Amino acid sequence: MRVLIPAVALVFLAPALVAADGLRAVADMKGCTNPAITGTATLAEQVTAEGVKEVTVELRMTGLADGKHAVHIHEVGSCEPCAAAGGHHDPGPAGQPRPDTASDDVPAADINHPFHMGDLINLEVKDGVGTLKHTTNRVTLAPGRLSLFDADGSSIVVHTQQDTYCDEESDLKKGCAGGARDACGIIRRVE
Repeated sequence: MRVLIPAVALVFLAPALVAADGLRAVADMKGCTNPAITGTATLAEQVTAEGVKEVTVELRMTGLADGKHAVHIHEVGSCEPCAAAGGHHDPGPAGQPRPDTASDDVPAADINHPFHMGDLINLEVKDGVGTLKHTTNRVTLAPGRLSLFDADGSSIVVHTQQDTYCDEESDLKKGCAGGARDACGIIRRVE
């Protein structure tokens, strides 16, 4: 059975298809302390028929310990050292990007995790290789409040432990967002 799409519908779909073409980014992932950890992240923005921007993040890593590892988009485009990436990407009037670091107040001032704009799903690693594909509408590659390309850029961080997606009323359990940083990559536009 053939389905015919009216020409009028194609006019409405065309802007979404055109908008997705030039919005791409990559990050070359490097180990924070272990040079054997490497990988690549690719990000591609697409626009739904309703006009919602979505970014698909694909990540491939080698050299990590087997198991699950938290993955987050961080607020600063810097990885030297990995702590320079700052906290989780979470712009906006109530954004607080630091879910559980050694310098946090007790109780934690930020209990927004796992609802930061840069919070992604865990990376599963088996036999030293991990792949992840995740689509989110919490960030954009295009200009705007959720853009990863603000004044100081953004980076992707892979953590040592898994994210348990902790969501507490008053304080977060230490390490629930992945703990230490194993790898970092600065997100850069692909022209």
